[in-house]
Parts: sequence; structure tokens; C-alpha cells
Amino acid sequence: MPIPVLPPIGSDLRQWGRLITQYLRSNLSKLGFKTDDDNPSENGVILWEETSGYPVVSKNGEFVQIILEDGHANFIRSSTLTYPSGSSPIAILFDDPLSSKGISKDATNPTRIVFDQAGEYLVMFSAQISSSSSSTVNFYFWAAINGVDVASTTMKNTLHQNGATLVVSRSAKFDVNAGDYLEAMTAVDSTSGRLEAFTQAFAPNTPAATLAITRVHG
Repeated sequence: MPIPVLPPIGSDLRQWGRLITQYLRSNLSKLGFKTDDDNPSENGVILWEETSGYPVVSKNGEFVQIILEDGHANFIRSSTLTYPSGSSPIAILFDDPLSSKGISKDATNPTRIVFDQAGEYLVMFSAQISSSSSSTVNFYFWAAINGVDVASTTMKNTLHQNGATLVVSRSAKFDVNAGDYLEAMTAVDSTSGRLEAFTQAFAPNTPAATLAITRVHG
């Protein structure tokens, strides 16, 4: 960043004072641009890194990115999801996001949720499971990134009676690279199970599933 040039001192000190005041008002709130010459040896120096598009702060001998969220999305599935067969995994297709920034559905494969920015993301999932059988129905949910199942993410839930309904949920954090995609996977051991969406006159509609994503770390 170029060295700031202060207004020159002239013969009219009052005019110079006004120029100094105007200069400080317009420049004190701006971050300096980080260059290769900047040294992070002193903690607490905040600069703007143009190449990444983020502010950085010196900490313990290095410049660390200050996270600007730059990534959030809220998805719901407003219609009931039925399973075509038992024990066959499928990806949940959500509606277009209610709100989003830096996260979107893939136009070609809309079950894929694509991340524009690399980072650590908090993912909060819920589903309303329902059964039309008096027999036991087991439901399974897990995450897949770039088409690969993520280890230790499966959530199993069980219903035992006809007409039973239960909301299940889980939160988890995932590290992704720019361009990676997430899918919410599910399966049942009986097609009597489904993810149920309800409509009622006295309360807002009940979605079959929800997915909220927030970027929490770079």
C-alpha cells in the first residue's frame, strides 16, 4: 500500500487543520494493504490481504485470516420424500435455498450442495421421519462429500408403529475445499418409512427435512 501522504503545511494553519481533520476521517477507518514486507512479529496488526479478499491479523509470528462468514445457506424440503426401495441409499433433494451466500445447488445435479469458499462449515440437519407400518422401520442418515461417504456420520433412528412421526436432528462440522459438494444421504430398511411434510391450518407448514449451513472458519 502506498505510504499515506498528509496534507502539506501551508501558511493558513486553520485551513491545514481542516484538511488534516478531513484526511483522518476518511483514512483512519481503512485497513492498510498487506505486502510482502509486512512483519507479523508484533501481535494485533490488522491488514487487508487483497489476493484472498480477507482481513488478516498478526498472531504468534504469522498473519492469520479473520473470518468473514462469506458462506451460509438455509434449505428445506417442503414435500414428502418416499423411498423407492429398502436399503438403497438416496440423496435428499432440497428446495432452492431460502437464503444463501457462497453456497448453492449444483445446476446439473441438484442434490449436490456446492461450496464457493474453502473452510470449516457447521452443518445442522433435521428430518421428520414417519411410518405407515406397525412393523419396525429403521431410518439412516449420513453425509457424503464429493460422492464419498464421510466416516462416522451415520445417524440411525427407529419407528415401531403405524402413523408414528418423529423429528431427528444432528449438527456436525466439515472441512471443505472450494468447489467441493455435500449431499445429505438417507436410506430405510422398509419402504413403509418416509420423510413426511405436513400442512395444517393452525400452524406453518412442516418441512420433511431442513439443512442449515454456516461457514465458521477459514
